[in-house]
Amino acid sequence: MSLSPLGRIVEIAEAGRHLAKDRGFLTVSVKGEEIGRVPLDDLGAVMATSVATTTSCTLLAELAERGVPFVLCGRNYAPAALVWPVTGHHAQQRRMEAQLDATRALRKRLWAQIVAAKVRRQGWALASDGHRVGAFSRLAKAVKSGDPDNIEAQAARRYWPLLMGDGFRRDVAADGVNALLNYGYSVVRGATARAIVAAGLHPGLGIFHRHPHNTMPLADDLMEPFRPLVDVTVLALLRSGTTQVTPDAKRTLAAVLLIEEATHSGRTPVSTCMIRLAASLADSFLNGEPALEFPRVVLPRDVSDGRGEDGTVP
Repeated sequence: MSLSPLGRIVEIAEAGRHLAKDRGFLTVSVKGEEIGRVPLDDLGAVMATSVATTTSCTLLAELAERGVPFVLCGRNYAPAALVWPVTGHHAQQRRMEAQLDATRALRKRLWAQIVAAKVRRQGWALASDGHRVGAFSRLAKAVKSGDPDNIEAQAARRYWPLLMGDGFRRDVAADGVNALLNYGYSVVRGATARAIVAAGLHPGLGIFHRHPHNTMPLADDLMEPFRPLVDVTVLALLRSGTTQVTPDAKRTLAAVLLIEEATHSGRTPVSTCMIRLAASLADSFLNGEPALEFPRVVLPRDVSDGRGEDGTVP
């Protein structure tokens, strides 16, 4: 069992573990003998990466009532399923109705804001590695409603070779760097799903992502601008000599949620930024106007573009 620095994410990676609830605690047992417990109030998410993990329905219900997602990972740490609450927010019905009734035009404008935020963040990731990123600033500004020019894909084709090298290919089934990315994205996905439920929205009703086997398309939508935070963390792990999903790598990737981001209200942990983003999406559905709240992205002056302008963007 591994725990993030502030006790927000518990991962069950070893085979033969059984999870249960005992009063206000999550307990971990092996062959009937308890080997650990964590206060339920300390949990932000529970991730089961071992296929031999078992759990009680009582624990799952308790986690759901507290808005704590239970994430099931499949092969190579890619998320396979998530248990989430069906009730919680006091205005859930009204917000879900607004989410369901959102027009196609509104969804397209919301998706444009998400894509632009993701591209700006990719520029930030590259800038953190010393690259000039004027092209990413221009691409972000060029995103139109619904992203008809597929700016997201254009940016990705530039982004990955610059960040990881010309030989890198993003493949969820591959080991090494791809497995590290999968694990980090699973952490972010679980936290995003929790923020969505806390905002009274349904993670199964996406803005852009659609797939018959995807139960959390909205989480996949809202996590997009946070992916580069995982990318730069994985890059740092690689340069420190870590090429596999080790226990230390897991702790480092789980700590992505604790990174403090610049916002209009001061420095805020990523997990809180996700909550604010989900809340702003709920407001957008209710008001019919896209007004998503993302962290501010600050680029160094010498890499923000070819002219050395201030790289601060909302």
